[in-house]
Amino acid sequence: MTTLSPGADLRALRKLRGMTLTDLSDISGRSVGWLSQVERDISTLTDEDLAEMARIYKVPVSMLNAESTEVEAEQGRIVRAGNRREVGARVDGLSETLLSPDLTDSFEVIHSVFAAGSTLAQFKERPTQEVGYIVSGKLDLYLSDDKFTLGAGDSFRIREESFRWANPYGSAAIAIWVMSPPVY
Repeated sequence: MTTLSPGADLRALRKLRGMTLTDLSDISGRSVGWLSQVERDISTLTDEDLAEMARIYKVPVSMLNAESTEVEAEQGRIVRAGNRREVGARVDGLSETLLSPDLTDSFEVIHSVFAAGSTLAQFKERPTQEVGYIVSGKLDLYLSDDKFTLGAGDSFRIREESFRWANPYGSAAIAIWVMSPPVY
């Protein structure tokens, strides 16, 4: 098992958040030169560094410290089911993994599992365009003032509008979610 180098993902996360290396240096207390080397996979991160970067970017450490059993030809191209990286802000009842190989594209694809009885109580809004497809189960999706109950085979789009979700049903709902630009 090998640890994937997080440099390209760290660069993508920084740019997605509109930060310069100088901004990141000010926040992290690390030099611009060292941060640049990390993003180019010249310098490596300690576990403490990874935890700090995850805190700054509000992502799970596991997203930056991914281990892989991929063969070299698959790296950056193929994501095996057992090699998906956990993403997203922690919300009880929601498990999300990255289906995209990394965060360097203009979009990301997420596999979301909404546990039975789970809910995102507060509306959230992201500067993204998103499309989702319900693979199985049922999910209530609230887009601004409108409520939609979605089932297997249904899809939806969110364009820079507030949303929340709830799964008051007896089984998990599974969705494939595409976001542009990537936010995780």
